[in-house]
Amino acid sequence: MPLFTRPASAAASAKPAAKRRLRATGAVAAAAAAVLALSACGGPAQSSADGKVELRFSWWGGDKRAQVTQAAIAAFEKENPNIRIKAEYGDWSGYWDKLATQVAANDAPDIIQMDEKYITEYSSRGALLDLSKYGIDTSKLDEAALNAGKNDDGLTGIAAGINAATILANPAVFKAAGVALPDDKTWTWEDFERISAEVTAKSPKGTYGAAAYGTDEASLGVWLRQNGKSLYTADGKLGFEPSDIAGWWDFLKQLSEKKAVPSASEVVEAEAAPLDQSGLATGKNGLAFWWSNQLPALEKAAGSELQVLRFPSKTGKAADTKLWYKASQFWSASSRTKHPEEVAKFINFLANDTKAGEVLLADRGVYPNSEVRAAIQSKLTPADVKVVKFIDQIKGELGEAPAPPPKGAGAIQEIIKRYSSEVLFNRLSTQDAGTKAVDEMKSAISS
Repeated sequence: MPLFTRPASAAASAKPAAKRRLRATGAVAAAAAAVLALSACGGPAQSSADGKVELRFSWWGGDKRAQVTQAAIAAFEKENPNIRIKAEYGDWSGYWDKLATQVAANDAPDIIQMDEKYITEYSSRGALLDLSKYGIDTSKLDEAALNAGKNDDGLTGIAAGINAATILANPAVFKAAGVALPDDKTWTWEDFERISAEVTAKSPKGTYGAAAYGTDEASLGVWLRQNGKSLYTADGKLGFEPSDIAGWWDFLKQLSEKKAVPSASEVVEAEAAPLDQSGLATGKNGLAFWWSNQLPALEKAAGSELQVLRFPSKTGKAADTKLWYKASQFWSASSRTKHPEEVAKFINFLANDTKAGEVLLADRGVYPNSEVRAAIQSKLTPADVKVVKFIDQIKGELGEAPAPPPKGAGAIQEIIKRYSSEVLFNRLSTQDAGTKAVDEMKSAISS
């Protein structure tokens, strides 16, 4: 199940979630625009008669994330008894609809867990606070992660974690098929095809060498970067043409025809499966496209060790893979908060305090603060250590940081997924799908 958009904790079914996200894209723009019209209204937080401040803090994620985040809140409140943090959380599928509605009603949480897909949308509409004005220490944050939260409206997000696009391997599937795991420092896309098809041929019916890509932006982004293009440009436009995405789909169809990946109907079925029922976790896929921070949850679901691999490249050279560090999520704040200093104090705690790091660990990805990362290393699980090592291992191979998603980019994921299905079911040629998809994408980010 090659879903990059869902965090490790998101377990809602993909089809209803996709529809909700598509509706949320328009709602984001409308809701964020409403912020400007509501500028005369007050913010969401309140001070009690005894001088204590209450801040609302929203995030998405599962039970584990709720547990560790509540522990971080408790550690902060112990040191700051005059500040109370009220938690509001849910799963990914409903998070963005709810946030858009709250912003439109001038009822946004003070602290907001924000995603790369939407941070430009909310920032450009004046919905997020410029955190650079409130003394948050950014000196120990990885530069790429720090820059990911910057835009024309200032520093509107502090990275909560960093990760990278990866291919995860289930060694048990390879062992059962009698096929050696690939050398990810030297493998090409042709190797990916050959190895995946071989695993399928030597495995029981219903087990495939790899999951299909086509439901995400990350694998498309890697493909484009390896071909001298990009998902977006610095001025907020698409960085590729219909023929570029058509080539990506041509290879996907080739993989499907050689049975290296599941059939079209099986791909659609896999989209609806939660993480713990994904093909990688259940031993039905030998390889799958995931973000690095999703490894621990997938390993737990699989009940056995998984391996983190680089993407293949065109040349067989690791430096030509063109991976990058992505901010897994951001700590952002409502521009309408009545207590920006207290909000900044809490975000500074989450980003820079070892006590926060000791409870959050790697739940949201590798800690961007290098000192905190070193301090908590001994407390990490073996799976988390594996991710940290991978992130450190590829540091010298990274390509240039990609341009941030522009306004309207929240719709791109759904467009990619929909036309991938059209291609896999042979309802559209890859070129026709590319033309239609690019037209829709341009419309989404220019509206």
